[in-house]
Amino acid sequence: MTLHADALATLREWSAPGDVQEELRGRLVRHLESTPDGMWRSSYPDHLTAGTIVLAADGDRVLLNLHRKAGRWFAFGGHAEEGDATLASVALREAREESGIADLAFHPEPLQLDVHVVPFCDPRGGVSHLDVRYAALAAADAQEIVSEESLAVRWWPIDGLPELEPSMLDLIGRARRLLC
Repeated sequence: MTLHADALATLREWSAPGDVQEELRGRLVRHLESTPDGMWRSSYPDHLTAGTIVLAADGDRVLLNLHRKAGRWFAFGGHAEEGDATLASVALREAREESGIADLAFHPEPLQLDVHVVPFCDPRGGVSHLDVRYAALAAADAQEIVSEESLAVRWWPIDGLPELEPSMLDLIGRARRLLC
């Protein structure tokens, strides 16, 4: 099965939690059905991305990265690369690379979908990232490492998070309810 086929099957089978998520699920499915390169950067102005929110094993902290280009705190995530076999493997690879934590207890089903425009992703102009978001737990002794894509990587207490998009707060809540 190709990455494109896996992503399409994953999204077709996913039970969206609510009307807004169902509408986004439909948008992503239609995109993949109509766009053979819909998983890749070559797909303009929309392409799929995948990411992972990483929580501490006790659920009281969340690991975020200060994105080098955006200058804002986000979960880990990014684009598919050659060698990625599944949508979930894109999300897990990105989390490992950007957090520096190899051993993550990864939940293999999506938790949330999001669409956001990234103005610096493509020289042709803004790109809509059709983002499929997963969750993982890090061991209590996990040591994060800053990657070249980040300015910083930091554990934040749940009751002391930086300013985040509402969708990111929703993702953190979903992950805590599922994993903790």
